Parts: sequence; C-alpha cells; structure tokens
Amino acid sequence: MTYAQEQEPNITSTQKRKTMRIKKGFILREVCGENVVTAEGIENINFNKLISLNQSAAFLFKRFAGKDFTEKDLAEALVSEYGIDMELALKDSARLCNRLTETGIAE
Repeated sequence: MTYAQEQEPNITSTQKRKTMRIKKGFILREVCGENVVTAEGIENINFNKLISLNQSAAFLFKRFAGKDFTEKDLAEALVSEYGIDMELALKDSARLCNRLTETGIAE
C-alpha cells in the first residue's frame, strides 16, 4: 500500500489519477427549464447522446468547464457546496464522469 492510498482509503486508484476535461464546443444551456449540454459546432452534435443535467451536475459542469478535473475534485466541490458526505459525493461524481465520457462530452 502506498502513502497516498493510506491517506485516502475511499478513493480508488482510477479516481486519483484520471484527469478529465470537458471538450471544447460543449456548453450548458437552459432549455424549457432543463439544464442541457449542447454542442456549438455541427461536427460535435450527436442528438442521441446529449444529456440533461440535474442542479448539482449543472453546478459541477459550470465550475469545471475549461479546467482539468478528477472525480475527487468533483466530489470535493459537491461536499463543499451541498454538505453531503464524501462517500455519496464520490459515487455521484463517478456517475457524472461516466456519463460525460460515454456521451463524448469529456475526455
């Protein structure tokens, strides 16, 4: 076990090392009261993969747009903003990261 693992037992090695970024050209818009990620250029649009975000996911999208981030960064922001526990925040951030990569919005 490494020193980092001893200090952060609830965080997997994937969460610690995988840095992500929202791809250029994707923006968050409010459409009919929903937070929707859309593409600015026609080459980015795949209407089958665009996603609607809840309030906390929209908060994270806005906060980390144009920046590198990890699942842990997202989780820490959720804990700070909403006062939830870290375990739940890590699960939520992992789900959001999976959705963003599966839809091609983040890499």
